[in-house]
Amino acid sequence: MPTAGGSSEAAENLLPLALSRPHDAIASARTLLAGAPATVEASIAHQAWGIGLRQLGDVTTAVRELRTALRLAEQSGRSERQADVLATLGATLGRAGRSREGLARLDRAVDLSRGALTGRVLVRRADVLLVLGRHREALDDLRSAITRLRRSGDQVWEARSRNYRGFIQLALGATLRADADFAVAEKLYAATGQEFEYAEARQNRGLVAYSRGDLPAALRYLDEAGRRFAAVGVVWPDLAIDRCGVLLAAGLSTEALAEMDQAIAAKGGTATKRGELWFAAATAALAAGDPAAARERADRARRLFSAQHREWWSVRSSMVQLEARYQSGERGERLLRRVSAMAGRLDALGASEASGAHLLAGRLALDLGRARAADRQLELAGRHSKDAPPIARSAAWLGKALRAEARGEVRGMLSACGRGLDALDEHRLAMGATELRALATGHGAELAELALRDALRRDDPRRLLSWGERWRATALGVPPVRPQDDEQLVGELAALRDVVRRLDASPDPSLEKERRRLEKTVRDRALRAQGSAHRIAPRFEVDELVGALGETVLVELVEVGGVLHAVVVRDGRITRHEVGPLSAAALEVERSRFRLRRLAHGRAHGRPQGGPSLEVLGVRLGDAILGGAQELLGDRPVVMVPPGRLHALPWGLVPALADRAVNVVPSAATWLRARQVRPPSDRRVVLVLGPGLSAGRAEVMELAKQYPDATVLADGDATAEKVLRELDGAWIAHIAAHGTFRADSPLFSSLRLDDGPLTVYDFERLRRAPYRMVLSSCDSGLAKPVGADELLGLSSSLIPLGAAGILASVVPVNDPATAPLMLALHENLQAGQSLAAAFASARVGTRGDPVADAAGRSFVALGA
Repeated sequence: MPTAGGSSEAAENLLPLALSRPHDAIASARTLLAGAPATVEASIAHQAWGIGLRQLGDVTTAVRELRTALRLAEQSGRSERQADVLATLGATLGRAGRSREGLARLDRAVDLSRGALTGRVLVRRADVLLVLGRHREALDDLRSAITRLRRSGDQVWEARSRNYRGFIQLALGATLRADADFAVAEKLYAATGQEFEYAEARQNRGLVAYSRGDLPAALRYLDEAGRRFAAVGVVWPDLAIDRCGVLLAAGLSTEALAEMDQAIAAKGGTATKRGELWFAAATAALAAGDPAAARERADRARRLFSAQHREWWSVRSSMVQLEARYQSGERGERLLRRVSAMAGRLDALGASEASGAHLLAGRLALDLGRARAADRQLELAGRHSKDAPPIARSAAWLGKALRAEARGEVRGMLSACGRGLDALDEHRLAMGATELRALATGHGAELAELALRDALRRDDPRRLLSWGERWRATALGVPPVRPQDDEQLVGELAALRDVVRRLDASPDPSLEKERRRLEKTVRDRALRAQGSAHRIAPRFEVDELVGALGETVLVELVEVGGVLHAVVVRDGRITRHEVGPLSAAALEVERSRFRLRRLAHGRAHGRPQGGPSLEVLGVRLGDAILGGAQELLGDRPVVMVPPGRLHALPWGLVPALADRAVNVVPSAATWLRARQVRPPSDRRVVLVLGPGLSAGRAEVMELAKQYPDATVLADGDATAEKVLRELDGAWIAHIAAHGTFRADSPLFSSLRLDDGPLTVYDFERLRRAPYRMVLSSCDSGLAKPVGADELLGLSSSLIPLGAAGILASVVPVNDPATAPLMLALHENLQAGQSLAAAFASARVGTRGDPVADAAGRSFVALGA
């Protein structure tokens, strides 16, 4: 039987335990209460029980326990006990949305307390003031609290006060001060064994990283916090909210929306947290392009916040509703008045959304021809501090650019566009993952569009080319950041290959679930790779391009306002030719691809193919994508630079391009870099045969005769690790394997090897891609357009890794018909021709055979 002293000591230990390990605290409180403790100890036990329940999301029961604790504290006659319980009850009521009652309890607790206890009470009052968005008052309480707690040596409560102050500093944009407070709190929590609160401090360090634009670091911090919350058995709604914000900044709106749907479905958290969950879900729906869902969710949040008297949150929710109305197509004076008023309220509240609200008001005013109103709103939208994160700075520069354009200040508009894109260069280069860099470019699409429209108005093709290149395929300008010796990644990719191989052999729901888990693990690992904002984005110079082209003609297709323009560079002269609607060109591309797909297996079905001939389709395609620019090509080699939406175009079908060397690149800068790649000195050739290709076997075996010193990987030897080892830095690599393009997740597009799929994530482990690479498999040249004008896919992943030239198909091909084409291609390569020239010559031999001809037109030469 415990002594009275032992009971008192056990009770005092419950309070710090409640925030560190709530399940353990509740169990210990029950044990203590079962022993009929004294009034003070019983009050502490009920208080700890209430805190634990609050941490686990059961606020109603928590309040009941805390009222019991308060009644017992009053019976004890100890004012400090009453003050402590009143403070806990007040903070819990505030979190439950009953802020007035909560603050009244907290004010009474301040009156009853003295010394360090006053500091602890002030921390809890600051928590409620923070929930209400009354940041300045909360800061005043926390300054006083920190002084009292540090003086008394109370490390746990000093850590809590610094954690709260850091959070408020962050909300006010003072990231350096916030990080300093979080760092001290983190050390104090670690020293005192506060596991839950240590996890919360790590989460807040993630918020600082997010505010600075360091999204990979933010994701890593939040991952760690999630693991630590799980270790103490807590589901923490704040974590889902913070992850949503980071995912949205990374351009992963679908993932952000799924995160919030899952958090809301869990039905956890206090009433105040439910409002914040609905608010985050509304912002995610807006970013995902679902304004109806955004409006409905924002309305739910606004009603909750209004009932809780949380003006800061309520106004932000109303702004999301207005943005959703704009995204739905609503315009007019009424909406302008509402948005302008809301922007003013957001300014007064110090909310970060104020700049975006002024930008929207400026757009609405421009639409209505309200020049003075637009000028004022865009001036306010263009304000930013030098310490603001890159995305915020780029949005401010957009406001400046729109204002300058409205004023007719062309130089100022172009300068603002350039500065905004420079800020986004900093943002995307801080990310190591190709996917995140590609998605990040979406933030700069409007800045690039403004500059392109100006070049078009001036009819200045040189400027059109220069600005077209400024924000095109930028993610392919630098290689992805991934450690070569990441053994954990290697193991995860190997496990994924094994699961997919077993799934191909025998479908199994449990294996499918494991496949999805492994894919998420691999992708999450890649997204958290750290880039370097100090890297310099490569710059494109028109004069360098003109000098490098020589006799080659470059045609860059630029889309402005839905219209396609061809910029032609020939003999140092740059001209522009309006082609027509991009939608019409995209339609002709799909018609051509459909026809080639049917012809690919026409021989096997043995029946005639209906519809227009390839010649007719080719003429239509040429007119839709090149128009009058075709007349300038002559008989010279051509470099084609299409926009992302037209990347899957079968260029060999266009009559003007059919018999010449054509290199296809995502940007002119990419062609310049590929042209500068030097071939390896050892001239190593690698031939790979994947499983299940009867025609591919004959193809690879014949190629082995052409290259007697080649490394041949086939019949069980074509495994991922062996293939990657041999591909690294090879002169020529030829892979005959089934290809799969994953439109849902393009970096899991793959080639099928003996031990499973070789994905883009595998290719990105190469130190250097093969100098020339031939992928004689279906759809190996496909990529998904993302961001402003970026491509994610199998072949595009090899470009930043140093591949000078890649031959790949953009349409499924007939394997037997492809083999003669591949053999002729390699004969031409051995004769010293470039990849594009070798392919063009090889295609000539397919004439007369419709299926072989279709196969020849389904491949494209990428690079230089």
